Amino acid sequence: MTLEKPTLDSKIREIFADTFTMQNEGQVAPVLAPDTVLLDTGLDSLGFAILVTRLEEELGYDPFSLSAEAYYPRTYQEFLDFYEENQPS
Repeated sequence: MTLEKPTLDSKIREIFADTFTMQNEGQVAPVLAPDTVLLDTGLDSLGFAILVTRLEEELGYDPFSLSAEAYYPRTYQEFLDFYEENQPS
């Protein structure tokens, strides 16, 4: 039996949920639909900074520092797409 490698989407969702719970005193993280507006998730700017740092530690890259242009994703899908499109080669 082989274990499936977690997808980027599932890894981001997992770390988002952990970060949200830590930042919001144990509350359950919201479900992230593709059109979920990131500013409406209840995670503040510090929480997003922690999320990006934890993702960098887990994934081994930070797309925000790899990208040539400043980018601010508005929805969860835009956030996921940005991570997918800016993976190191």
